[in-house]
Amino acid sequence: MTENIKDRIKRLRELINYHSYRYHTLDAPEITDAEYDVLVQELERLERENPLLITPDSPTQRVGNEPLPEFAKVEHPYPMTSLTDAFSREEVDAWLERVCRLLPDDTTLQFVAEPKIDGLAVALTYENGLLVRGATRGDGQIGEDITANVRTIRNVPLRIPVQDDMAVPPRIEVRGEIYMPRDLFDRMNEEREVRGEASFANPRNAAAGSVRQLDPRITAGRPLRLFVYAIGFVEGVKVESQWDALAYMRQLGFAVNPDIRLCESYSDVVHYAEEWMNKRDELNYEADGVVIKINSLALQGQLGAVGNAPRWAIAYKFPSREAITRLQEIRVNVGRTGALTPYAVLDPVQLSGVTIRQASLHNFEDLARKDIRQGDMVVIKRAGDVIPQVIGPVEGLRTGVEVPFEVPAACPVCGEPVVSDEERVVVYCDNPTCPAQVVRRIEHWASRGAMDIDGMGEKVAALLYEKGLVKSVADLYDLTFAQLEGLEGFGPKRAENLIQAIAASKDRPLWRLLTGLGILGAGEQVSRLLADHFRSIDALAGADEQEIEAIAGLGPHVSHALTTFFAHERNQELIERLRSASVNMVDETPVVVTETISLEGLTFVITGTLDGLSRDQAKELIEAHGGHVSSSVSAKTDYLLAGENAGSKLDKARSLGVKLIGKEDLLAMIENAEIGASGEISTGRLL
Repeated sequence: MTENIKDRIKRLRELINYHSYRYHTLDAPEITDAEYDVLVQELERLERENPLLITPDSPTQRVGNEPLPEFAKVEHPYPMTSLTDAFSREEVDAWLERVCRLLPDDTTLQFVAEPKIDGLAVALTYENGLLVRGATRGDGQIGEDITANVRTIRNVPLRIPVQDDMAVPPRIEVRGEIYMPRDLFDRMNEEREVRGEASFANPRNAAAGSVRQLDPRITAGRPLRLFVYAIGFVEGVKVESQWDALAYMRQLGFAVNPDIRLCESYSDVVHYAEEWMNKRDELNYEADGVVIKINSLALQGQLGAVGNAPRWAIAYKFPSREAITRLQEIRVNVGRTGALTPYAVLDPVQLSGVTIRQASLHNFEDLARKDIRQGDMVVIKRAGDVIPQVIGPVEGLRTGVEVPFEVPAACPVCGEPVVSDEERVVVYCDNPTCPAQVVRRIEHWASRGAMDIDGMGEKVAALLYEKGLVKSVADLYDLTFAQLEGLEGFGPKRAENLIQAIAASKDRPLWRLLTGLGILGAGEQVSRLLADHFRSIDALAGADEQEIEAIAGLGPHVSHALTTFFAHERNQELIERLRSASVNMVDETPVVVTETISLEGLTFVITGTLDGLSRDQAKELIEAHGGHVSSSVSAKTDYLLAGENAGSKLDKARSLGVKLIGKEDLLAMIENAEIGASGEISTGRLL
C-alpha cells in the first residue's frame, strides 16, 4: 500500500465534500453531476481495494448500516426547550413587555427573526470535527439516537469544518430542523404515484417519518435537508450572540437559512413577521410561523426559562393551514357532464382566517383508499386560495360510530341509475335531463371562458330552470323581457341588461361556441384548435375520429368524445335550434399561413391549473411539436408552463431563472410563430 493511494483517497474525500457542500448547502455547484459521480466512483473503487483506509467520515459511508431493532435513548447535555406560541400581535407585544420588565431600563435590545420551519428538531454532536451523534428532541430531556439516519442527509457534514481554513472545536452541539423542500417533496410524490405507491400528505409528516425509519437505507432515499439555528454548547470558542452563532455555524459548513434576519428594533421584527406571513407560500419549505429571539446570549442567560420554554424567545405562529374537525356528512355533487363528486360537510372550523364548512373529497376511489367515514375526525388543509381538502381521518380518535360511505347506485338529484367504469374512478349520471346537469350546463355556456353572458351565473341559471323558462341553452335565446321582469330579483334594468347580453353572445367566435357546448375534453384551448382547423361547426360535426386525431395536440379520448357528441340526435337538435337563433357557427377570421414552429430541444415543466387545458393535453401539445415535458424543474428546464395555484415549482423556476409562460404564450409559440431565434416570447402573457 503506497502513500500515493492514501493521498489520493484523502484528496478525493476533500473534493467530494467540497462539491457536495457547494451543491447541497450553497446551491452553487461548480461541476456537473457527471463529474461529481466520477469522483465518487473513483473513491468507492479505491476504498474497495483498500478497506483498511475506510474511515467513518468518508462520503461513501453515509449509508450502510443495517436496520435497527429500535432507537436508543439519548440524554441531552442541555435541555432542548420548546417555544411559547403567540397567535396575535398583541401576544407578541405582551411577551416583549414581560422581557423588558426583567431587564434594566437602559437595556438596548437586538433581535434575530427567522421563519419557523415545520420539520423535526434535532441535535448534532461533533467531537474533534467528526459527527458522533444525532438525536431527536424527544421530551426535551431524553431523545432518540438517529445518528445512522442523519448521516444519510446530504447537507449534514460528516466532518467539520467542511473547508480546512479554521480551527476545529473539540466538542460542539448544533441544533436545527430537518425538513423536506417543497419542490423535492412534490417530485418524490410524483415518482411514488408512478410506482403505484401512496403519496405523502405534507412535507412535515414526510420529513418526520423519514428520519424515524429504523432502516437508514429508507431514509437515504428521501430528499431531506437540514437548516441549523442554534449552538447547544461549544468548547474552545467564544460566541456572544445568536447572530454570531449563525455566522460561526455557516463558517463550519452548516446550512443556515438565508431568510434569517438581524433586527435592530422591535418594529423591524414586526415588519419582518408580517412580511413572511404574506410570503409563506413563496418559500421552498413549510413554515408555520416566525421565531423571534433576543440576540445577546448574555441577556438570554439573564432571562432564563420558565418551565420548558425560554423567556428570551417566542414563536409568532401563522394562521393554521391545517385543522382537525368532525366530518358530519358525505354528500354528492352532480356536475354538468353528469360526474358525481363527493364532498364533506364539516363542523365549522377556522383555517387561514376563513370559516370552513365544506371540503373536497376528490373522488370515490380516493375516498375509499383513505377510508374516510361519516363521523370521522378529519384533517383538512387549505393552501393559499385552494378549495379546502380533506387529507385523511384521524383514526386514533374513532369511537366506533363512524359509518363507511357507499357509492350511490342512483343519482342523488334525479334518481336515475348511475354508470361507472370498471375501476369506479368516474361515476356519473347518464340522464341528460337531470336538473343538476341542466343548470350546470347553462352556467357553463354563459361563463366568461365560453359565451360570456354577463349577469348569467349559477343562481340565475337555477332560477330560470326552476321557473320552467330554460331547459337547455337554446332556450336562453327565446327569453323575453316580460318573462324576466317578473322574476325575483329582476327589475326592468336588470332584465333588459340580461336580454342584451344574451343577444350579444350570438356573435361570439366559433371557439367560444364549442367551449360552451361542454363536450368532454374540449376546453378553451382544444376548442381554439378545432375552430382554427375546421372553420365551421358543420365541418367539425362531419369529421371522423382519425381526422380529429390528426390535429396536433388532440388524442383519441377527445376525438371519440367529439364524434359521439355530434352523432347524438339530441345534440343535433340543439345545434339546429342555436342555428335558428342566429348563433354564429363559423370562423370567419382570416387564415394566416405560418411556418410550423418546432419545440425541438426545449424542455418544459407544467404546473398549476391551466384554464381549458388539462396537463395531459398540454403535454400532448408540446410533445407533438417536438418538445419534452419533465416532471421537475432544474437548471436544464427551458420553460415553466404555469397556471393557477402553481406552487413550489414556480418558486424553483424563478430561483433558477427559468422562463415562465402561460397557456397563451405556449399557443403563441406553436401557432403564431411569434418567437424569435433568441427564445424570447414577443406576445402573450408572461407570469
